[in-house]
Amino acid sequence: MIRPQQIAIDGPAASGKTSVGKLLAKKLDYLFFDTGVMYRLATYVALQKLGDVANEEDVTAITKEMEITLRVNTEKDETEVLLSGEPVNQAIRSPQVDKNVSIVASYPGVRKILTEKQRKIGLLGNVVMVGRDIGTVVMPDAPLKIYLLASPEKRAERRYQENIRKGMTADFHEILMDIMKRDEIDSTRVLAPLKAAEDAILIETDQINQEQVVQKILSLIKYQE
Repeated sequence: MIRPQQIAIDGPAASGKTSVGKLLAKKLDYLFFDTGVMYRLATYVALQKLGDVANEEDVTAITKEMEITLRVNTEKDETEVLLSGEPVNQAIRSPQVDKNVSIVASYPGVRKILTEKQRKIGLLGNVVMVGRDIGTVVMPDAPLKIYLLASPEKRAERRYQENIRKGMTADFHEILMDIMKRDEIDSTRVLAPLKAAEDAILIETDQINQEQVVQKILSLIKYQE
């Protein structure tokens, strides 16, 4: 089988999707695209302009107006998200955005707008796309679908350590509660709930590191060739 042009990686918050996706894309020389940044961006802009994300109609209108572009930063070896031409990768990963992004992602209007943008990028091919509904909604025909699993405690520990490395204030218990809340919102929303695609390959990541996860995925690709 020909190397898959689209690789979908889904999973709950802090399950390792981003780190695994980046490393996999680098090894394959593919574009890495974390679709979650679009929901983070919509949340960030809504918080900046509205102060909160309570009004679905207003948040949807703001999302529709956003001018989003992607740029590959070769120096940082990452795909940058630009809002009206300005990079916002750091700003959209604040604790305040973390607390509100699942609410924004549950709004049907927001999901419709952003899903269309994501699908256009995916159809360009040679891309590793990560998110919560790539295999089920955004790219249901992706040749290879991966779903990462990890316990809430393990995911909270990873997010805690990530925040510490970035010099951010971090409280493990608060992070754990936020992750569990996001899991509930993501898995119970009516539109595009968080779940593995029927043909997705499940990988448990509690006891293995990102390099080992990537090697598992690469072995699957080799098997299909």
